[in-house]
Amino acid sequence: MNKPTETSFENHRTRVGLERREKTRALLMKSAVEVFAKKGPDLPVIDDFIAAAGVARGTFYNYFSTTSELLAAVTAEMSDEVLSIIDPEVMKFDDPAVRICVGARLYVHMATRYPMWGIFLTRIGSQHAVRGKFMDVYLTRDVELGIATNRFTVASALVTRDIILGSVFFGIETLLTEPSHVHHTEDMLYIVLHGMGLKAKEARKIAYMPLPETGAVSGQIFSVIFPRSVPPD
Repeated sequence: MNKPTETSFENHRTRVGLERREKTRALLMKSAVEVFAKKGPDLPVIDDFIAAAGVARGTFYNYFSTTSELLAAVTAEMSDEVLSIIDPEVMKFDDPAVRICVGARLYVHMATRYPMWGIFLTRIGSQHAVRGKFMDVYLTRDVELGIATNRFTVASALVTRDIILGSVFFGIETLLTEPSHVHHTEDMLYIVLHGMGLKAKEARKIAYMPLPETGAVSGQIFSVIFPRSVPPD
């Protein structure tokens, strides 16, 4: 049997250290989701996260300097994990109207399947959650494509983007906090697509088309918060 060399021992120690660091960072971010979902983005202080994660103050500062930095990291990472599942499905379609509808419905679907994340989104607001991030970028891409190809009759991609994002975020909050119709999201997007210039029959067909099956989000943060192999019911 070969004896471990000094190099292999160092490599093992480095790997274990990195794994431990990633686990601690994920724990802090998991605790942040719970704290932000309960208190919103402006009220929590560092002591809230330390208490929720069960770590020392010095440990927190090894990873994040401020609560704002923690919020930005959590928002970006979780949103990227969700969109890494959604956008490949969206890009299977050429029609920008279908892309927008499928992407928005899957996003709302994920927020209701993972209600802790959904509540987190509605509490922190779209400014922190999507502005300048992938959700914003991908949606703007498809709206601009629809205008450029005369698929949509709207004049402003910016206005259209804001209407869709507003509908998505209010829709998530409605589904999580109020009695609502089972097809609330589809009805909402039917109105949006019709307003963008699609005929009523086509807008309804697209809004109600079957969604692709995406399975569970398996990113680093989601896998810590939701360790099950399938999304929660």
